[in-house]
Amino acid sequence: MESIASFIHTLSYMLVPLVAAVVLHEYAHGWVAHFFGDQTAKSQGRLTINPLPHIDVWGSILVPLMLSLIPGGVIFGWAKPVPINPSQLHNPRRDMALVAIAGPLMNLCLAIVSGLFLMLFVYLDPTIQANWPPQPGAEPREDLLGMLLVPLTAMALSSIIINIVLLSFNLLPFPPLDGSRVLRSLLPTKPAMALNRLEPYGMLIIFGLLMLDSRIPIISSFIFFMFRLIGQPFLPA
Repeated sequence: MESIASFIHTLSYMLVPLVAAVVLHEYAHGWVAHFFGDQTAKSQGRLTINPLPHIDVWGSILVPLMLSLIPGGVIFGWAKPVPINPSQLHNPRRDMALVAIAGPLMNLCLAIVSGLFLMLFVYLDPTIQANWPPQPGAEPREDLLGMLLVPLTAMALSSIIINIVLLSFNLLPFPPLDGSRVLRSLLPTKPAMALNRLEPYGMLIIFGLLMLDSRIPIISSFIFFMFRLIGQPFLPA
């Protein structure tokens, strides 16, 4: 019973930041594509911040739920990719790079905004940082400010973590991630075509890198660096 309560508690403050991160990531792709002439996302009802058209059963529901059951794990997920038609873009090669980078930049902006909110919450009540994380069985705050700031602080921290993880992974230069689309737009034709041929094996490469990262922590070091930069108030020295 206690584990179920803990699961619901974790989900309560990570669900909103996760949905916001993946939906706004895809919205940014669609908005930039629309700005440069591609009407595909708008015509299919995907140029919206309404979460429902973007929800992916596996990436938005099942995978985050399974990850939330892992003690100390970070909830991660994704939404349905926004449809993009490069032939409708004004300058397909240049504009596809801008469309691709828009998603990770949105996650960076969300992480920074969450970090600013985190600093605001600490400023409003410095005791939050001193007593974080709240200990099981601790007396609940009775003042209105504390009752509001504790869950908001948890959501801000979750938002920083989720958005930095999404930013970091999507910058990897392997298809189908956004980093590969940016790289493909910058490379000459032949290397770009070679990178395209990696698409069927992209997820295998990514999983391989994640396994390697446990021994050579490149990705996790970048994630930690970004979190230290943005979420500094809640990291130990």
